[in-house]
Amino acid sequence: MTNKQQNRAELRRHLREKRNRLTPQQQTQASKQLSQQLLALTQPGQSLALYLGNDGELSPNYAIDELLAQHRNVYLPVMHGFRKGYLNFQQYEPLEQMTTNNFGILEPKLNSLTTRAMTDLDFIFMPLVGFDQFGNRLGMGGGFYDRTLSKIHLKKQRPKLIGLAHDCQQVEQLPIEPWDVAIDLILTPTQKIKPK
Repeated sequence: MTNKQQNRAELRRHLREKRNRLTPQQQTQASKQLSQQLLALTQPGQSLALYLGNDGELSPNYAIDELLAQHRNVYLPVMHGFRKGYLNFQQYEPLEQMTTNNFGILEPKLNSLTTRAMTDLDFIFMPLVGFDQFGNRLGMGGGFYDRTLSKIHLKKQRPKLIGLAHDCQQVEQLPIEPWDVAIDLILTPTQKIKPK
């Protein structure tokens, strides 16, 4: 492991601990504030990929409930059926059966009929472990979003990539790697950060 990788691993551990120290009340308040920002950013008719909050992540669950109440198209990441380490985005219907993936995260049961091509999505909202003012992001370390989105910049039509995180997950500058996929915007409960 290189020094940079070790630094990233330590930073990842530290920031996960930090977000996990937030109280349930702080988490709920943050989720409600995020919901307002997310709804203001998006329009009816758009297709949005989100995620179900896990492990202290800034939860978009309130936004998901509101989007579904407005009959909006919400998609969730699902572990790819035959491409290990990649994600599919599948339509979320709250009454449908959910399964638990290898990481203990709930996801819709794999169904190719309700899977959406990445290029047909308007937004992909992804959880962050850390971020900086330059729009650099630090994920959980599994590389699922980086792998899945690695060729997104080559597409003529592509979704906007939005990172979601608590304010306490911001650092001055992240150590980045060549494979890190750049994002278009970061939303926290109190900030909207465009990469510099």
